[in-house]
Amino acid sequence: MSTASTRLPEGRYGRSSDERADRGLKVAAVVLGTALLALVGYFAYHYVVESRISAQVITFDATDNAVKVHLEVHKDSGTDGYCTLRSQAADGSEVGRADFRFTGSATRIDQVVTLRTTAKGTTAELLGCHTG
Repeated sequence: MSTASTRLPEGRYGRSSDERADRGLKVAAVVLGTALLALVGYFAYHYVVESRISAQVITFDATDNAVKVHLEVHKDSGTDGYCTLRSQAADGSEVGRADFRFTGSATRIDQVVTLRTTAKGTTAELLGCHTG
């Protein structure tokens, strides 16, 4: 005795609803994957292109109302920008913050800047540099 098949004959009634759903999921996955890849590429490009200024604190010397910071800046020729420095007291409170501008065609700037503080600072921290 044979059992009757519950499958429809191939090609006679078109695609099943499962096949249509699978195709829709594949299209959605490709579209979302492409969008995610484009977004990651956009942010990566702007991260690399906008990084025209880099700097580091070489040394610092703190007094009661100021911190002298030896700052070394590397930038593209003709790029203007600024670096933000801050100082904190021994208890962790911020006692000073300032932006220092850099202009001109030099690609390396080695300068001592003075950050005024409201109390004795124990740190000199470079928060970041930006073009503009």
